[in-house]
Amino acid sequence: MGSNACNPNAHDARGAAHSGQVLPGDEVRNVKEQRRVAMATTVGTAIEWYDFFLYASAAGLVFNKLFFAGLGPQAATVVAFLSVGLSFLFRPLGAFLAGYFGDKLGRRVVLMVTLMGMGAATAIIGLLPTYDAIGIAAPILLILLRIVQGISAGGEWGGAVLMAVEHAPDNKRGWYGCSPQIGVPAGLLLASGMLALMSLIAPGDAFLDWGWRIPFLISVLLIGLGYLIRRGVDESPVFKEIAERKEQTSNPIGVLFKRHGLLVLIAALVFAGNGAVGYMTTGGWIQKYASNPDGPVGLDRDTVLLAVTGSAATWLCFTLLSGKVSDVIGRKKTYILGFVLQLAGVFALFPLVEAGSGTSLFFGLALLTIGTGFTYGPQAAMYTEIFPASIRFSGVSISYAIGAILGGAFAPTIAEALVDATGGTQAVTFYLAGMTVVGLLAVSALTDKTNVPLGPLHEEEQQERPFVWS
Repeated sequence: MGSNACNPNAHDARGAAHSGQVLPGDEVRNVKEQRRVAMATTVGTAIEWYDFFLYASAAGLVFNKLFFAGLGPQAATVVAFLSVGLSFLFRPLGAFLAGYFGDKLGRRVVLMVTLMGMGAATAIIGLLPTYDAIGIAAPILLILLRIVQGISAGGEWGGAVLMAVEHAPDNKRGWYGCSPQIGVPAGLLLASGMLALMSLIAPGDAFLDWGWRIPFLISVLLIGLGYLIRRGVDESPVFKEIAERKEQTSNPIGVLFKRHGLLVLIAALVFAGNGAVGYMTTGGWIQKYASNPDGPVGLDRDTVLLAVTGSAATWLCFTLLSGKVSDVIGRKKTYILGFVLQLAGVFALFPLVEAGSGTSLFFGLALLTIGTGFTYGPQAAMYTEIFPASIRFSGVSISYAIGAILGGAFAPTIAEALVDATGGTQAVTFYLAGMTVVGLLAVSALTDKTNVPLGPLHEEEQQERPFVWS
């Protein structure tokens, strides 16, 4: 491919180039490559997050009983959820490493490394002996593998996002950017679905004896599939142009924090507003709360897993829809709409969950996914557009990782502590509502840069007026 094909700004939505008309054959190849990248980022991200959410879903159902059993029932559950959140503390490390190498070596190579790291850790978890077999070594090994998952997740998202958005036509970035975004609910759908299936195949004690291990071991096959798909995609055209012009930044992270530190914080708060609410299910807390036989809901495990699986499907649909909407009305307006809908979903959640049926649980979670979908779908395109090309991988990855800590990391642990302290879920509702308002205020502070050119020739335009007050 010639230099024009490596420049995302060489073609606008109508196929015109900066230096001439695009040949029909070039347009066909571009569309095919864009679709191939969309598939690769969707499948690869779904597999990565399948691994990540599988641990979170199993934390309150399995790990508290098999790996942290020596602590007593209540403490074991709290520590199991803390181990879920612990991985988030290492996501910035993965983001820093991925951002540094992604801005210097390219997006594609980082994606391959993170995919393999996540898959290996997940498969090994499926082979770990329990506390009864090896004592304290069991939870230590489990936590170490969760840390590897956290580092891999910290690097995965930014690379997938940039591959999808930087390949996309200017007027379809929200739509193409949804490909890695829908990989997240797809990963939850796969994880919850596999656990629900194994709960049916291996009911009762058999699930704790061996059934839970199968979804973890299947990760080996999924990682092989993801590797084969990702190997066939081209490097991001933006990075190709940066590399051809030899304009890689020698210290992208240093430049990011020196010039764009406030932007990183505000962008992180946007995701925190979504993450705290989303991690009620992806972090495994709703599963544990609704299936606790001594709690106010008391549903069986199979019913809860099926309801969560169904809500993951609705989350995927609204995430996909929001990307399309953001191409029409802009990222900022889509986000604001999403946070308003999310706030309504937060107040409807626990009355429906505590109604005590699988149907009401599903509807409570499904209503919540309308807002969480609309505050997650546009994120890939928005993050890509607000950071300049030369440090974009670092900016996108680190903002996402910090937002995950501020929002999702310990949301399940906070929810558990609030219920223990107050005896009810009202405090949890106000906590989630507060985080939603934080996200709404943060996105309101950003300048909407929908359709800003993404290539290295337009860095001045990418950096100007990042906030509404600037």
